[in-house]
Amino acid sequence: MWDLVIVGAGPAGAGAALGALAADPTLSVLLLDRHDFPRDKACGDGIAPHVLDLLAEVGVTGILDDWTPVRRFVLNKGQVGVDREMHRPTWVVPRAVFDERLVAAAQAAGAQLVRRRVRDLTIDRRSVTLDGELQARFVVGADGAHSVVRRELGTKAGPVALAIRGYAPTPPDRAASQVIAYGPGRQPSYAWSFDRGDGWSNVGYGELLAADRPRPTRTDLLGHLETLLPGATDGGESWWGHHLPLAGWTWRPPRGPVLLAGDAAGLINPMTGEGIYYAIATGLHAGRAVAEALRANSSDAGTPYRRRTSRMLSRHLRHTALIAQLSRSERILNAGIRAAAGDQQIFDDLVELGLADGGVTRRMLSTLLP
Repeated sequence: MWDLVIVGAGPAGAGAALGALAADPTLSVLLLDRHDFPRDKACGDGIAPHVLDLLAEVGVTGILDDWTPVRRFVLNKGQVGVDREMHRPTWVVPRAVFDERLVAAAQAAGAQLVRRRVRDLTIDRRSVTLDGELQARFVVGADGAHSVVRRELGTKAGPVALAIRGYAPTPPDRAASQVIAYGPGRQPSYAWSFDRGDGWSNVGYGELLAADRPRPTRTDLLGHLETLLPGATDGGESWWGHHLPLAGWTWRPPRGPVLLAGDAAGLINPMTGEGIYYAIATGLHAGRAVAEALRANSSDAGTPYRRRTSRMLSRHLRHTALIAQLSRSERILNAGIRAAAGDQQIFDDLVELGLADGGVTRRMLSTLLP
């Protein structure tokens, strides 16, 4: 009987292990993943400094010291654009590198890592059984956009975006920057080029899926990328399509012994497609909530998890949903980009909203809705 079994060893899963073991190093924690590490993962690879702040709380520091920080953020839509230095730099690190380092940190803290694909789970009064044989007091589902744990709980995902990601040589005019170019049509719909600092960039294109229009093909996605960022596909490799379950207006974890974190919980920023901050934040809180429930000899970790995440995300999710809805108007989207170009504070506030846990300010809203 494990104290905690975590399905999925990406940022959310490793975060859950780190959160639990920082709260109580004596806990038995098992990380399950269907892949060996290192392994690639389709993602924009952008890591906000807030992620490092969260990891420092559980003693994980210096894991990106050998990577080059990115200080400039460029946002374009047609002839409207902004190019500014961010208040704090970000990093662009392949998930094959970042996830392996996080898993290693979780193992150093006391978690055990086993390669295994989980197919089902059964919830009893005092335990959870995975695949009919593996028992745990608590389970965290951190198994991504197509989460088996979420399916077994009967929890439905919200709106979904589809994106394609590759790696390509960094052209001089996009060096040392994170570049986003919005496309036409329903938002979010944009191409990106994020310089890793090693001569290569993470490049891609994604858009919101909708029932009233055909599902884009790989050719469609790559064509949109090349149209919005000419030359971005030149020399590209490791192309990989992936789904992004977007967050909505609210998120309320249910009571009980099974928790969802990160992409499995449908927590992708609907403005930007960013998910690593949410994954680390909810993973850490899930692990802490499990440790709290074990101390109280309770089978309900969902209640303390809801309390912890509500303080962090409730206001933020409402605000990201609001801005995502407003940005579907071309006029409002253009107004936001122009405002960020003309005002460093509005630019900084939008970056906080898109990459971490920021909120809408009156100053920002007054520029969008004059």
